Amino acid sequence: MERAGIMRRVMARDNGPEITVRRLLRGLGHTGYRLDRKDLPGRPDIAFIGRRIAIFVHGCFWHGHDCKRGARVPKTNTDYWRAKIARNMARDAASMATLSDLGWNVLVVWECELKDKTAMNKRLSDFLTPTS
Repeated sequence: MERAGIMRRVMARDNGPEITVRRLLRGLGHTGYRLDRKDLPGRPDIAFIGRRIAIFVHGCFWHGHDCKRGARVPKTNTDYWRAKIARNMARDAASMATLSDLGWNVLVVWECELKDKTAMNKRLSDFLTPTS
């Protein structure tokens, strides 16, 4: 039952990594984004609708990142978790491909990347600055 309680507390939106990215965006002067757009493929965490920009903030474990935390495999129910994370990764890839086909620019921000705020500020700024 302890595991079930932990899983219930995992937030799909307005979690720490998402809030961190939104603070960084505001600090860079980027406002006017929309959150958790259910009408777009993959339900981007942050979307600049007029500019056709979508930002996904992924937890390393849940979305199968190749970092230390993402590569961790639970000791119990291993087959279930491997299959679940594989499904998440396939769904993410399909959503991003669909958005790209619709003319959207997509950025994935990994939870582990938020440790270096300076680098993340630069990455967000570079991504959001239009190229001529």
